[in-house]
Amino acid sequence: MGSIKIVEVGPRDGLQNEKICLNLADKLEYIKLLSKTGLQVIEATSFVRADRIPQMADAHALYSEIIKENFTTNISFPCLVPNLKGYELSQSAGVKEISLFSATSDEFTQKNINCTVEESFERMNKVVELAHKDGVKIRGYISTAFGCPYAGKMSSGELVSVIERFLKLGVYEISIGDTIGVAKPEQVDEYLKDVLSVIAVDKIAMHFHDTEKRAISNIRASLNLGVSTFDSSSGGLGGCPYAKGATGNVATEDVLQLMTREGLATGVDLTLLVEASKFILNKVNKVSPSAYVQSLMK
Repeated sequence: MGSIKIVEVGPRDGLQNEKICLNLADKLEYIKLLSKTGLQVIEATSFVRADRIPQMADAHALYSEIIKENFTTNISFPCLVPNLKGYELSQSAGVKEISLFSATSDEFTQKNINCTVEESFERMNKVVELAHKDGVKIRGYISTAFGCPYAGKMSSGELVSVIERFLKLGVYEISIGDTIGVAKPEQVDEYLKDVLSVIAVDKIAMHFHDTEKRAISNIRASLNLGVSTFDSSSGGLGGCPYAKGATGNVATEDVLQLMTREGLATGVDLTLLVEASKFILNKVNKVSPSAYVQSLMK
């Protein structure tokens, strides 16, 4: 394993939990800066209810501008859709790749999308049917893989069960999310060994939050088992609006630093990435939670 894929989630997962709702021009400029870094996958936005997540209210207009700028030629811009209406809106904007999501915890999905895990998959069926018909790629997201803010620690069996459900939907990749940042390296090792009994390692991504400052250690544990795809957010932006107290995703800069130390290529230019992070952190009036990012910006 000599090459690592970074899925940059700043424009969606990063911004959705910020108190400031950026205007369209600033979001587009952020994406433009990210597109110059060498990143091959940038999660653009989510087609969700504006009254629930107002930060994403301009999803249709934003993606339309991304197409006009011709960013999609060499970069994938997946967009999260929660239901059939979100899918229809995404298609009217020209989206070619979507992300669907569920969780290991009924308590979490009830708070998040007002349904159980079982019901969340029932809702996905029509979306999946249309996406396959339309030639739209599908990525799966699993929240609360290691722990839930409402139900506590989750088991590897619950995670494996949800992965098997996503595989039946024909997703090309599944992102395993430590939504509240409680995972430990030994837990990551244990759970991934169970996960890899039902799915190939090149079909999973790991999505760590740095709440308890273990994200990098957890990524290293994932690397040891052959994982080569990781979600991260430039500057360490983000969190989960339905997980109280959850800090941001691990900073993309921190991930790049780790990969450099490990001799693994990402194809991402750190200097250009820092420029993008400077821009967006200034717009949301926030200091990065990452000490490394702070040092890069001095």
